[in-house]
Amino acid sequence: MGFPSRLTISDLESAAALGEIDTVVVAFPDMQGRPAGKRVTVPFFLEHVVEHGIEACDYLLAVDVDMDPLPGYRFANWDTGYGDVTAVPDLATLRPIPWLAGTALVLCDLQDAGGTTVEVSPRAMLRRQVERARLMGLEVRCATELEFFLFSDSYEEAEAKGWSGLVPHSSTIEDYQIFQTSREEYVIRAIRNSMLAAGVPVEFSKGEAGRGQHEINVTYGSALASADNHLVFKNGVKEIAAQHGRAATFMAKWSMDEVGSSCHIHSSLWDAASGEPLTGDPDGEAGMTEVGRQFLAGQIAGARELAWCFAPYVNSYRRYVPGSWAPTANVWGEDNRTCGFRLVGSGPSRRVECRIPGADINPYTALAATIASGLYGIENGLEPPACYEGNAYDAADIARIPATLVEAISELEKSGIATHAFGEEVHYHLLNTARQEWAKANSVVTDWELRRNFERI
Repeated sequence: MGFPSRLTISDLESAAALGEIDTVVVAFPDMQGRPAGKRVTVPFFLEHVVEHGIEACDYLLAVDVDMDPLPGYRFANWDTGYGDVTAVPDLATLRPIPWLAGTALVLCDLQDAGGTTVEVSPRAMLRRQVERARLMGLEVRCATELEFFLFSDSYEEAEAKGWSGLVPHSSTIEDYQIFQTSREEYVIRAIRNSMLAAGVPVEFSKGEAGRGQHEINVTYGSALASADNHLVFKNGVKEIAAQHGRAATFMAKWSMDEVGSSCHIHSSLWDAASGEPLTGDPDGEAGMTEVGRQFLAGQIAGARELAWCFAPYVNSYRRYVPGSWAPTANVWGEDNRTCGFRLVGSGPSRRVECRIPGADINPYTALAATIASGLYGIENGLEPPACYEGNAYDAADIARIPATLVEAISELEKSGIATHAFGEEVHYHLLNTARQEWAKANSVVTDWELRRNFERI
């Protein structure tokens, strides 16, 4: 039986009867944008989970990447007892996962014990911004361009080596190079085809500007669908690489000797009722409509305030190196890759490319920040600054992207855009997540400190 890339309940029942699907991964995005949840047997899923959802501990929205419960949260803490939330399946996301035998996946929205939406959950954050846009008669369509590094080492070998001395799968830069990427095609082809079968609309893959670095592009769509596809894609890349005895990383900067891995976010405006494109206008200023210019202006205005949503870890800021293809300037340019924002396309494909995010983002919070800042520009009738021409790395007297996590936390703390768009509780939740990441970073003595200071001071 060939599975459709989206499953109905009837499809799932038929596949289960034929013994082709026996497990449903019931998952939701955590604060890092990873799928968290349970593997459920198909009979139990059909009899109970479809109607009632499934319970999970609320601490999953209050932990770091190491699954350590973090202090400072109002939503979930030791005093509240770390109770349950209910993961309610969004059946529109039900799909086969062809690289895992007999497995389907459904993504969920979270509710508390009273059936109220958990507003601090990443999927709810993005849903709220989508709803805000729709109330303004707008739909924001997005795409996320993910880059990653592929290694000859397996994940187990990488851990045994202490993540040091790893061997990139290619020894040369393979940007657009067909021969070099052919040597990795046994993994990359499996990723492309598996994603298509899972309903992630992959367009193409290419080598990137690092050794063993790849980019696989996914077709644009609605903001929520794009974030869901991002989650499935990113987790799937790691699972497929592991099945081939290889490791892949989405760190923003795995080595200072290599370029970083980005996640450029493309966004455009559409009429929510008619589906007509609203961003591009060949006769308009900057080739955009008035509302398109305001949308761009808002993203520029919010870039510093919401920078943490695009760079959530200490490592994220290692990527912002002049001349490294990662932007440092909060300006826009026409097809100019040295700028934080790059305008590309024409007519219906006219869009804003935000080049600030790294591959380590949570796609739900990053897309929520993109929409929130863009809507801020529309609500306040902002106009973008003049188009920047030339090398923005060398520009003087222009605003820069925050250079450290500390700077980004400071900007987020005082952000009026965040409190207006997300609400006070969500703003507090995000801010505590950022502060706790910095606190964790300050609780470790790094290898660099030991090498530099052990015998020299």
